Amino acid sequence: MARMTPETSRLELYRGTLDVLILKALMWGPLHGYAITSFIRRHSDDALLVEEGTLYPALWRLEGKALLDAEWGLSENNRKAKFYRMTNDGRKYLHRETRAWEAYVAAVAKVLAVTRPFAEPVAVGEAQ
Repeated sequence: MARMTPETSRLELYRGTLDVLILKALMWGPLHGYAITSFIRRHSDDALLVEEGTLYPALWRLEGKALLDAEWGLSENNRKAKFYRMTNDGRKYLHRETRAWEAYVAAVAKVLAVTRPFAEPVAVGEAQ
């Protein structure tokens, strides 16, 4: 079993949220890859940095699940770029996953806010 360090546990959480972050970036219209990473970086106050080697496989996976479409176009500096657009299925997925994340965050926050246990722990073998 691999040893968990703060860096690897953060990476695992990040992999679990990347699809939702990408879809959130596309809520207001099509973006190319660099614009998606810039959106995530800016709106996380530079805490979440998405590298190309992580971003593009996620985009391809989302495209394969029909959660987004892609088409070639010109970027703001007149370079050929692939633009990604969220589909209706992608919007439904984002809505559902956002609710799930909000519930998860609320549950974790409750546990982290605990200052004392509810009751004395039950010893193994005792009746409850």
